[in-house]
Amino acid sequence: MLTEERRARIVDIVNEKKAVSVNELIELLDTSAATIRRDISALDRSRKLIKVFGGATALASRNVDTKEDAVKMKVQRNVREKDAISKFAAELIEDDDFVYIDAGTTTLAMIEYLTNHNAKYITNGVVHARRLMDKGFETIMIGGRLKASTEAAVGTDCVEFIRKYHFTKAFMGTNGISVHAGFTTPDVDEAMIKTAAIKHAYRSYVLADHTKFDKVNSVTFADIKECSVITDRLTAKEYVNHTEVFICCK
Repeated sequence: MLTEERRARIVDIVNEKKAVSVNELIELLDTSAATIRRDISALDRSRKLIKVFGGATALASRNVDTKEDAVKMKVQRNVREKDAISKFAAELIEDDDFVYIDAGTTTLAMIEYLTNHNAKYITNGVVHARRLMDKGFETIMIGGRLKASTEAAVGTDCVEFIRKYHFTKAFMGTNGISVHAGFTTPDVDEAMIKTAAIKHAYRSYVLADHTKFDKVNSVTFADIKECSVITDRLTAKEYVNHTEVFICCK
């Protein structure tokens, strides 16, 4: 396949799917990762698509977000849904679990419902760690550079810290969920930590209300198949064909 023909095909695929990973394009076009990445870079420069970490998104996609709101803003949104999701998630924790709790407003709400003092907890959330300790749970706080907007420890030091552990369960936050782009966040540093936690967990759950579906942010931290999703309701039934979905409000 000629270069121009291949690149035109990439644009068609991206526009059809709205978001696509490098690995998907490798399979669809039967070519190398290096070639696909060069094509994406060239098409991004010519403004035919948007290059993102691990793939590309369509120019017409209104759901590609590159910025993240502060915790004080996010905590006021979808309070009822987050409450139901966090309560459902807390009930999944069993005796002797070693639990990773990601920074985020829904995972923070989850702490209010934790009752199992036979489990151990580890988090990169500053407020999360304080609330866990206030409730008398055995708590480990990951160290690293503090990100003010999300009140979380981030950076390579956090990733190295996480690699020392193996969690029975990980409860993750996300900014967007897409069948093609997976679980996404606007921040590369936070994406690295999320990816490391998921890789070091026996079972990973993403806590997300219905507004997170069909949204794509600039960095993918996990494939859609890597985590189960706990949500209040589904906006598109296609997600159950790609991952396990728990609906807490029926």
